Amino acid sequence: MLQDEKLVSIDTGEEFADDGLLLENPASSAPSLLRTVYARKRLTLQTGQPGIFSFADWLPARRVLRGGGAPVTYHSRALGEALGLERLYITFSGYWPERGAEMRSGTFKECEAYSVCARLPEGADRLVVASAGNTARAFIQAAGNNNIPVVIAVPEKNLDSLWSQTEIKPCVSVVAAGGNSDYFDAIRLANDICALDGFVSEGGAKNVARRDGMGTTVLSAATFIGEIPDYYFQAVGSGTGAIAAHEANLRLNGSGDYRPKHMKLMLSQNLPFVPMARAWRRHSRMLPSQAPEEAVRQIDEMDAKVLSNRQPSYAVIGGLYDALDTAGGGIDAVGNARVRKARRLFERLEGRDICPEAGVALASLIGHVRRGDIPRDAVVMLNITGGGTRALTEGGQLFRPVPRFIAERETIGTSALRVRLKEEFA
Repeated sequence: MLQDEKLVSIDTGEEFADDGLLLENPASSAPSLLRTVYARKRLTLQTGQPGIFSFADWLPARRVLRGGGAPVTYHSRALGEALGLERLYITFSGYWPERGAEMRSGTFKECEAYSVCARLPEGADRLVVASAGNTARAFIQAAGNNNIPVVIAVPEKNLDSLWSQTEIKPCVSVVAAGGNSDYFDAIRLANDICALDGFVSEGGAKNVARRDGMGTTVLSAATFIGEIPDYYFQAVGSGTGAIAAHEANLRLNGSGDYRPKHMKLMLSQNLPFVPMARAWRRHSRMLPSQAPEEAVRQIDEMDAKVLSNRQPSYAVIGGLYDALDTAGGGIDAVGNARVRKARRLFERLEGRDICPEAGVALASLIGHVRRGDIPRDAVVMLNITGGGTRALTEGGQLFRPVPRFIAERETIGTSALRVRLKEEFA
């Protein structure tokens, strides 16, 4: 595929050529995201391309990969009527073949996994990814289907959420942060691996391909609806998906094909671990301080454990704080009981099971509707970030990765672990 994009540092405006690996401006004085600027200002759907590559005009992809799906948007009748919303649109990412949704990891993290892998240059070092679970499943599929070497670091206690309908390919290695480790510890373990020769960090929110891939949810909605949504509902853990949604909104504004507007970011977190909701309530760029042990305890109580990033992309220049400050909106805190009720409601009215984090987003939408915050005729996009896993996991054989090794939490970041890693990957 042609490479016609450039990268711009949001803090300084400095431009860079995209080598497929660059994650930040080395000259920035403060943490700042890069943003992709595409030569094609107008989005033309590439209907002959598979999965998210139908949006290839606005993806930093060097090649088209096999085996992925794309978000599917439809006008909700049953749920919309129940909520009194005339123009409720659901963007579904997961497995729902009757609606054309074919993400066999059951999560919208496939959008980022396929985009990130497609951005990698040929012959790149082995990619290292940290995950709480969903991203790991997506990269197991994307990398495995396309023979891309990847090492995935996850918390040991989240290993049960890793599965594949096909055998795990040899190019995929999984390592685990042991004991009561969480996603933050998996990130630390991934950083230790990246310090070795022959490995390169995927980069999380800093990777423009991750954000542009996730932004295809908004592109799906806008191209289906024919306009940019007024309100965007999504649950957040790192904030990357919401940043991506805002950046897709900005590109659509600049395309000339849509009436420009700032889509309000109506975001949510799962109680009791809600650091970004607490910070935004004070309109503060700084996250509240919290002891690691208390954070891990709170995360263990959440239904939507994938929303548990202790190092979110909130304060960074171009991050979630700045996106909310520009677009408007807010961050709700939603308890488990409301999440479960929302998930049952979606399945009863729409006919598909959804993941806990999607239940968080729906519970937030229900709360806003009941408070009268959303006009009846507003164009509302509900980002269902995962669903259909029951059909994927019940009644058939699943393959689960065996960790290459498990690093005890207290050893992460130590020289002893670095020696062990060097031996393991020699």
